[in-house]
Amino acid sequence: MKRWIIALVLVLALTGGGLWYWKYHTVQKTTRYFTADLKRGELVLFVRASGLIKPIQLVDVGTQVNGRINKLYVDYNSLVKAGDLVAQIDPITYEARFAQDQANLMSARANVEQTTAKLVQADKELTRTKTLAGQNMLSETDLDAAIAVRDALAAQLKVSKATVEQTEASLRLSQANLSYTTIRSPVDGVVITRNVSEGQTVVSSMNAMTLFKIATDLRTIQVEASIPEADIGRIREGQNVTFTVDAFDTVFTGKVEQVRMSASTMQNVVTYPVIVNAENQENRLFPGMTAIIICEVAQRTNVLKVANAALRFKPAEKKSAEAEPKRKRLGPRTEQRPKVWIKDSPDSEPTPVTVKLGISDGIYTEILEPCPLTEGQELITGIDVSNEDKKTINPFAPKMPGSTPRARR
Repeated sequence: MKRWIIALVLVLALTGGGLWYWKYHTVQKTTRYFTADLKRGELVLFVRASGLIKPIQLVDVGTQVNGRINKLYVDYNSLVKAGDLVAQIDPITYEARFAQDQANLMSARANVEQTTAKLVQADKELTRTKTLAGQNMLSETDLDAAIAVRDALAAQLKVSKATVEQTEASLRLSQANLSYTTIRSPVDGVVITRNVSEGQTVVSSMNAMTLFKIATDLRTIQVEASIPEADIGRIREGQNVTFTVDAFDTVFTGKVEQVRMSASTMQNVVTYPVIVNAENQENRLFPGMTAIIICEVAQRTNVLKVANAALRFKPAEKKSAEAEPKRKRLGPRTEQRPKVWIKDSPDSEPTPVTVKLGISDGIYTEILEPCPLTEGQELITGIDVSNEDKKTINPFAPKMPGSTPRARR
């Protein structure tokens, strides 16, 4: 009797131990996948960049003469018209020089008149001398002297006329310098920079000193954006552009006006300037603002598009002796073709499908047709590992970092 009880206890113990071991040590090999449907719709490819808002034309208004600023007639944000007086430099020195050159011109012209009168008298004297010399009443020496006097006066008259022309040129220069003391706006626009104050002395050396910067009508502005060389080939004149600035929550619109070839390099990145023209009727955009532009470079409608996660998915490879020779036979070019993975049935293994890709907006990518896939077909984007292999855990054993299972895509 005792042996039978002992045998029964042993059988029950073995059965319970087997059930416990099967429950906690059997690997669950069911694999679940995340999927996304193949859709049909619109795709738009954008190029993003940053730029600087500038006026269409920015004119530097400077001075070519030196002197003290007597009066400023405009300030920041002043609206001006072409020809408006904007500043006045002290003209006293230039007025005195102009008056001096006027007097010099009058003196030179009087000298011409005086020399002309003497030359007329010398011509008459020469005529009489020739008559008397022909009658042997004067010697040839007297005739030669009369000719020399007439020729000297003729030469002196030429010098006097040249002096008049030189003095006239000097007078024109003095008049120009005097006019430069009155600074006028060359264009219609708005003053955005003022570099001087009343009473300040300006000195113009090799280059004209800039007093003001005047921007032309700001109701139309331009954005100068820097486009990387990888994207510049997609930019064309006339493309639509949207841009934003930090000052407003408004999306502004414009068009590509010019793609310039003057490259610049910063931190080994080559960029090209692209000019975008935009309307600014409300004068909300100021020169110098930073704009984030988005240029629409390509658009596709009614195309098959796949989530980029499906293109990144790659199942775990099963290593075998036949896999390596096959990989070498196919070559690297075949392996680099884009693929997506599908399941023909819930119990089947993932099957790869090679596709041809078009444009991408960063979330979806166009699949060029014809292709073996159909709209609405489910494509694998990842593996659900939330039900990973469950094993017995010793509560007294130390836990290793990162041992908690997580889901991955």
